Amino acid sequence: MTGREVADGVRQGWQSGMLNARPGGTSREPFPAGLHWLGAEDRSAALLVPPELPVGPVPLVVLLHGATSNPRQALPYLEDEARQRGFLLLAPKSQDYTWDVIRGGFGPDVGPLDLVLRVAFERFAVDPARLGIAGFSDGASYALSLGLVNGELFTHVLAYSPGFVVSGPRPGRPRIFVSHGVRDQVLPIDRCSRRIVPVLREDGYEVDYREFDGGHELRADLVAAATDQLMA
Repeated sequence: MTGREVADGVRQGWQSGMLNARPGGTSREPFPAGLHWLGAEDRSAALLVPPELPVGPVPLVVLLHGATSNPRQALPYLEDEARQRGFLLLAPKSQDYTWDVIRGGFGPDVGPLDLVLRVAFERFAVDPARLGIAGFSDGASYALSLGLVNGELFTHVLAYSPGFVVSGPRPGRPRIFVSHGVRDQVLPIDRCSRRIVPVLREDGYEVDYREFDGGHELRADLVAAATDQLMA
């Protein structure tokens, strides 16, 4: 197989939502503690390395921002948990105002995420048993959709107020955490999580579902509860 054929196969995988990066042996020096920017200036991903990491394999969470947002605005969602509990936090940027699947299918956001994941895996010995993907709002919909397509990579999917999940092949069985406010006016719970969760359970997924008295928001106690499952 030629190099071009390999590249074409990788691109076709991206169009189906498949990520090729996998944790394994590191090949480069780890980044020091702090915030590191990976990629092009306006489409960069942020990698937060906490001050203290566990000895041995390191947990990692991919954090997806909501519509019209960016990594810098999304990082505070999980930054305190990452610093206190010692896991890597990778926050990519969508290529447009929100994630590609909103426009009908996987596309230009999958490849850049795959590439920055490879950077993280080259620098750190990431724990394949504690590898999560998380998001809020549109980011939660994308976390569910991409996380289930890549269920052999991600062990946990943390979805805060999702709107939908894309159907398709779903290898693996990641654990799923979903939270949603009962007074959400942006993504009403009755046509979002209350439809999504029963279908996931019927498909055999283990889903920890938490409804709360609130609107379209991300609550610290629910972030902590989801992180408990990842770190267990």
